Amino acid sequence: MIKPRIFRTVFACLLLCSCVAMVQAQQEQGSPGPALATPTSMPVSNNAGPSQPQLQQRYPRYKIQREDVLLLSFPLSPELDQTVTVQPDGYIELLNAGSIHVQGLTVPELVQALKKAYTGVLHDPIINVDLKDFQKPFFTVSGQVGKPGKYELRSDLTVAEAIAVAGGLAPTAKTQIFLFHRTSNDWFEVKKLNLKDILNGKNPNEDALLKPGDMIYVPEKFITKFRKYVPYSLNAGAYLSPNPF
Repeated sequence: MIKPRIFRTVFACLLLCSCVAMVQAQQEQGSPGPALATPTSMPVSNNAGPSQPQLQQRYPRYKIQREDVLLLSFPLSPELDQTVTVQPDGYIELLNAGSIHVQGLTVPELVQALKKAYTGVLHDPIINVDLKDFQKPFFTVSGQVGKPGKYELRSDLTVAEAIAVAGGLAPTAKTQIFLFHRTSNDWFEVKKLNLKDILNGKNPNEDALLKPGDMIYVPEKFITKFRKYVPYSLNAGAYLSPNPF
């Protein structure tokens, strides 16, 4: 007599074999079998973190300033060639086209503005703009240096080089200096630099590159400020007045 446990095992094996046979028969006849679950590909994000700020352009285009002299030429309409000076309010007067505000524009932006201004006079004009006279890039050094003042920025200069151009540090100067850079009409970006570490080679990469309009301020040592307000000096333990008589 077959035991119930053995009977159940044999029955399960027969049932499994019949299911496998049915699947093989369906595949041979071309009938679709049971749908198999396929792994779905998840979209992979390329942004591992917050978007990184783009690098600032090292060589920005010159922006037109007050008192700049511009030479406007029209190759197909030479009768409109003209030389204009940017007025104190930032406008220029155009021949047969009124006035437009140009202060703060780059030369390519000015060309587009001129084409728009001459739309009613010329059809798709060709206009060339040359800077005949313009504001020279400059930087300013103030405080405890040999020759404080305003200097032309004729080439790439770092803060240490600019201080050398201004006569170097005075004996009363601190080595912690400040670099001011105007980011807008209302805001300045201030960077503190340790000139002693830069010149000693500890942090040479911190020597910032100057941009047009930057200002360097070299403060005075505290001990120098303190001595200005001490009315007496000590000599051999006795108080001596600067003006004893």
